[in-house]
Amino acid sequence: MVKVVFVLAYLILAPFLGALLDGVDRIISARMQRRKGPSLLQPFYDLGKLFSKEMIAVNNVQFLLNLSYLVILMIAGCMLFAGADLLMVLFILSTADMFLIMAASSDSSPYANMGASREMLQMMAYEPLTLLIAVGFYLTTGSFQVSDIIRADTSAVLWMPGLLIGFMFTAAIKFRKSPFDLSTSHHAHQEMVKGLTTEMSGTTLAIMNIAEYYEMVLLFGIFSLFFINSTWWSWIVAILICGVIFFMETLWDNISARVKWKTLLYSCWVVTLVAGGVNILILMLDK
Repeated sequence: MVKVVFVLAYLILAPFLGALLDGVDRIISARMQRRKGPSLLQPFYDLGKLFSKEMIAVNNVQFLLNLSYLVILMIAGCMLFAGADLLMVLFILSTADMFLIMAASSDSSPYANMGASREMLQMMAYEPLTLLIAVGFYLTTGSFQVSDIIRADTSAVLWMPGLLIGFMFTAAIKFRKSPFDLSTSHHAHQEMVKGLTTEMSGTTLAIMNIAEYYEMVLLFGIFSLFFINSTWWSWIVAILICGVIFFMETLWDNISARVKWKTLLYSCWVVTLVAGGVNILILMLDK
């Protein structure tokens, strides 16, 4: 029964929570830049405006691919919050990204195709560490099952500090933050206009935004696994630390410039090798 409640809560509340976090992010970013910024509810206003527009797609398949991206992310999140296999959750998460890439590649816009290529490069950058995280949880708790991980006697972060640091580093890619915002440009002066989303508008773009809100909550759910254990207060600690991570990602976004794709690839692989690889090696030797 508890699993059903968590799954329903994710399906119903995740887009609202993700939109609120997006609003908080905009406010914090504005304050860091000494601007007033939009209201907390601006993401909801944006979604309402997108859904009110006439649905115009550059081709017949783009809407379907974007919808598939949303549905697959919802499935991955449901599996995570139902306590299923973490490795399978990560594989499904990667599958969702492929549908987004296909959606951007389905039209002839050079900007969208450039964004799709960069999205693929970003997957090459963060996927190795993502898989190491699943291996780290297995070596720490003896199981890939999320339900077993959160029932452990001690928090996994005690054994996986390097993997947590690495995940914080690569999560900037998934959150589309500088310096790793290569595939979906959020700034008008950049050369790709809007990258992946250049040819998306109206309902199609709204679906992608909602999907990213689902993904944001899913990623914070994975962050929480590092801290949750069999004690009730570990849930509170996990929520507080996720708030700190959210602030640090926003701070990093505002104090760093966008890097080139080679720097992205090399830096993520170095972090994966040093922070993730060394952590995994120590776990293998200790366990």
